[in-house]
Parts: sequence; structure tokens; C-alpha cells
Amino acid sequence: MTIIHIKEGEFEKEVEQAPLPVCIDFWADWCEPCRMLSPVMDELATAYCGRMKFVKINIDEAPQIAVEHRIMSIPTVSVFVGGKEVKRLIGLRDKAELKQELDSILLK
Repeated sequence: MTIIHIKEGEFEKEVEQAPLPVCIDFWADWCEPCRMLSPVMDELATAYCGRMKFVKINIDEAPQIAVEHRIMSIPTVSVFVGGKEVKRLIGLRDKAELKQELDSILLK
């Protein structure tokens, strides 16, 4: 499964109306921890294919989304279920920690 890159105006359709839980990676090109997280997110998107949707939002290309969701630091990984945020992880996290958090959401 590939990660969807969304822009301004696509959040409602791609995240809030998604039938699956959505894991969002808020990032920017200039952010080194964001670049380190990217391959981990790719691996998780493959591992959770069919169970969770993965989305990336570049805060420089979609600043309004970042403001609306109060993204103050990147990388921020946010998980939405049924159109509502249920988890927010700020800062670089390793794959094992992210997997544990995602599993806990899917098991609810």
C-alpha cells in the first residue's frame, strides 16, 4: 500500500470520511527527523495494508491543515478513527513504538 500525500482541501475526504483508521505523518522537507521517519512509515503502510490508511501532509505545502490541527512540532504522527483524532505522537519514534500504538488502536 502506498502512502497518500494530501494537500489543502483534501483532508475531509481523505481523513475524516475514510472508512479505515488513518495514520497521518505531518512533516516537512527540511526536517531531518521527518526524513528519518519516512522509511518507517513506508514499512508500516505495507504492514497495515487493508487495516489502516496512511497519509503524509507536508506542513509547508498545507499550512492551513497544520494550523487547524495545531501542529506545533514535527514530525507528528496522528491517528484518526471515524473522523476524530484518537492519538498524537510528537517527535521521532521508532518502528516498534509506532507499531505498538497502532496495534492498540486497531484492537479497540
